[in-house]
Amino acid sequence: MTARALRRTLHSNGDDFPELLEELRFFFQRPVENQRVQAVPGAGMKIPIWLLGSSGFSARLAGQLGLPFAFAGHFSPEYILPALKIYRESFEASDELENPYAMLAMNAVAADTDEEAQFLATTQFQSFLRLTRGMPGQMLPPVRNMDEIWTPDEKAAVESRLGGSIIGSAATVKTGMEKILAETGADELMLNAMIFDHASRLRSYEIVAEVRSQSASAHTG
Repeated sequence: MTARALRRTLHSNGDDFPELLEELRFFFQRPVENQRVQAVPGAGMKIPIWLLGSSGFSARLAGQLGLPFAFAGHFSPEYILPALKIYRESFEASDELENPYAMLAMNAVAADTDEEAQFLATTQFQSFLRLTRGMPGQMLPPVRNMDEIWTPDEKAAVESRLGGSIIGSAATVKTGMEKILAETGADELMLNAMIFDHASRLRSYEIVAEVRSQSASAHTG
């Protein structure tokens, strides 16, 4: 509904996205003489534009335009490697970038133990399950046994979307992050934690930050 509200018409199928992107980039440049419509604020501020994708379309467009690319691996893990391959192979240097630059969005649920992290992760499992049932809503508290909630087919459907999630203790998260970075060559990771309890969510980010700090120290040392 949000996407429909932002479109100029309700009949667009997305084919006009390259033209709309070019228009946006034009308005972020310094206004030309007698330009009647200007972006305020924004014009001339060199606001960086990233393209986000969950398939190959935006990956190829970002590469052709020489823009940074972010991939939605948090719900489309099976297309991560193909999309990044398309992006890098189609990349052409631009005023914004000399070389391809990719960010990867992933789900990460960290806790003091693997068992606690798996428990907390059931919140995101339930959210995606409700999407597959056509019943989206607010986050639900974690549960001890998802098998009491989903069917085998629903479990497979959810896992196909969340299979790339990094879930576990600090050691498990460290291994998972290093693995995904090695496999994808991503320049950045954007990590999302769909955790019901606010304190547990903050703790998850703290653990991830500690892991990142330790990895950075090891590489610089």
